[in-house]
Amino acid sequence: MSNATLSRAEIEEQALLDPLHYAMASRDADVMNLVRDALAAGRAKLAFYPIITADAQPRIAFYEGLVRLMDDAGRIIPAAHFMPLIEETGMGRQIDCVTLALALKLLRQKPGLRLSINLSARSVGDGEWRRILDRGLRDRADLGDRLIFEISETSAMMLHEIVIRFMTEMQPKGVAFALDGFGAGLTAFRHLKDFFFDLVKIDKSFIRNIHNDPDNQVLAEALITVAHQFEMFAIADGVETEAEAAFLKQIGVDCLQGYHYGVPKFEL
Repeated sequence: MSNATLSRAEIEEQALLDPLHYAMASRDADVMNLVRDALAAGRAKLAFYPIITADAQPRIAFYEGLVRLMDDAGRIIPAAHFMPLIEETGMGRQIDCVTLALALKLLRQKPGLRLSINLSARSVGDGEWRRILDRGLRDRADLGDRLIFEISETSAMMLHEIVIRFMTEMQPKGVAFALDGFGAGLTAFRHLKDFFFDLVKIDKSFIRNIHNDPDNQVLAEALITVAHQFEMFAIADGVETEAEAAFLKQIGVDCLQGYHYGVPKFEL
């Protein structure tokens, strides 16, 4: 049983056996209550993280919309504190629903905007999530052309048949797909042809200090080559310096994302 599902009485009972475990479980329970309250009160917003083209004259290709939950004082609840606890739970599906609803609303309001949002493969089969998506795509015929779903390698491979079927269904609607964390997860290259990914985001572990790291240079160049072979755009994730950006442009990356180009912000 996860800490998130324990009652307060059960958590306190554990204190008699393991004080450290009690402290961690109590912290997790408090965070979960904050998340639950934030969702119930509608205290969720999108922060926008730019993805930049690697052209001679760089421009914003699209934004990644990252959901942020706030406590009752308006402070952001760090996603790293709760996402690992809820990713595979009903609350994780609820956050995916909120994220999708916020993204669709914004795309309706801003016709020139292109936006990506993160998606767990489990949400594809969630009835409420699908109703939100189907209603949004039905209301605006062109909206799908500006929507990108980012799916992690682990999530894609865990439910690959469901993901592939969903991709097939979304293709006529113009929805694009990005494979997040490319190179660091479970996707064997032989499976790439079965999916319909339009973009890959090369995992930031291969990007860090790439201009000085021969191993990362070889691996990143190989991942870019594989992406282009399958007619996918290659995005370098986690770019933090001009030196990293310059080397990545040199080896043919298509787009770049990272703090070198800006941090996630609530305003576009």
